[in-house]
Amino acid sequence: MAELGRNARMAARRLALATPEQKRTALLTAAGAINAHRKAILLANAKDMDAARTKGISTAFLDRLELNDARIDGIIAAVKTIAELPDPVGAKIAEWDRPNGLHIERVRTPLGVIGVIFESRPNVTADAGALCIKSGNAVILRGGSDSFHSSRAIVDCMLDGLHLAGLPVECIQLVPTTDRAAVGEMLKGLDGNIDVIVPRGGKTLVARVQDEARVPVFAHLEGIVHVYIDKSADLEKAVSVTLNAKMRRTGVCGAAETLLVHRDVVGTHLNPILDALMAKGCEIRGDAIVNANSPLTKTATEADWRTEYEDAIISVKVVDSIEDAIAHIETYSSHHTEAIIAEDLEAVEKFFNEIDSAILLHNASTQFADGGEFGFGGEIGIATGKMHARGPVGVEQLTSFKYRVRGNGQTRP
Repeated sequence: MAELGRNARMAARRLALATPEQKRTALLTAAGAINAHRKAILLANAKDMDAARTKGISTAFLDRLELNDARIDGIIAAVKTIAELPDPVGAKIAEWDRPNGLHIERVRTPLGVIGVIFESRPNVTADAGALCIKSGNAVILRGGSDSFHSSRAIVDCMLDGLHLAGLPVECIQLVPTTDRAAVGEMLKGLDGNIDVIVPRGGKTLVARVQDEARVPVFAHLEGIVHVYIDKSADLEKAVSVTLNAKMRRTGVCGAAETLLVHRDVVGTHLNPILDALMAKGCEIRGDAIVNANSPLTKTATEADWRTEYEDAIISVKVVDSIEDAIAHIETYSSHHTEAIIAEDLEAVEKFFNEIDSAILLHNASTQFADGGEFGFGGEIGIATGKMHARGPVGVEQLTSFKYRVRGNGQTRP
């Protein structure tokens, strides 16, 4: 592990000086290699899937682990998109002149070495590798044992791109062991050679990283995501957006877990939304008003408002006002993503101004909480902290900055 860290640091120094065209070439070549080796990647993933099924892994976990042609197409598209993004390294964020004649520039610089610790999603391998290369950072990937073969096959394709572009293959390194002690070594920082840790996985993994890491962490602990149906909501939008927010993929961090419905539209909106959810196999856990309106629902407990189900289950509550909805969200939210369905723009502005979550949406599914959907090409994770990075972490969030000050002999009095 110490050698991985040293190799990453040396590679990061060279990568920080790479030209935009070198990085673009590396990523486009990697995308081509993923396509050319599609069969090998699917075979590796089949091996991981068989092992996971033998262990009795949950359906949600299997969904995150599985690769198919469509998902590989998505990985390729993401890498290509990232390749064509503007190069952030060296970009001027701001510049100004001082009265004494000094010219000051603030410019983007790579963070250095990123450690990514993830569990089941093989696409993280490509997303993290591509985003780090584009932003001039070396990356050390520690995937879960369940996705080890899939990740290895994808990394091999990424290395093809680095080699062809004349960049160090150590820019992307996959930890070659599934021993959990490797995670502990990364959290210690590998003798100062890891600058940032990004965990991608369940609550237990993220909590451990946040508790034990000796380097900065970009992460979200949970995705307790809310959809609020305002009294001004259009019924068709309320039904379609809520259904997508919950049921498109129930295991992703942007999946809705709690639905709040304004009391004034209970008679018109509540049952159509619940019926649409239940028709897709979603279990409803509701408050007393919800239970009275729909006998097929179960009674929600206090714990339900605090639960990230990652499954076809949603908790539903009727609120008296937008103020009550905001109060509920601020009490129970993990500050990841929230949506309001409304036609009243004053209500929307109130919702946007008063809720302190990383991503807020109006009349759109919470499942858009994704770097690819934001135009970032992909994401290395979603951060809910307030320092440096918040929301989807893309190439710009993987840079810091430095000041370049140009003078002509000035001295300070």
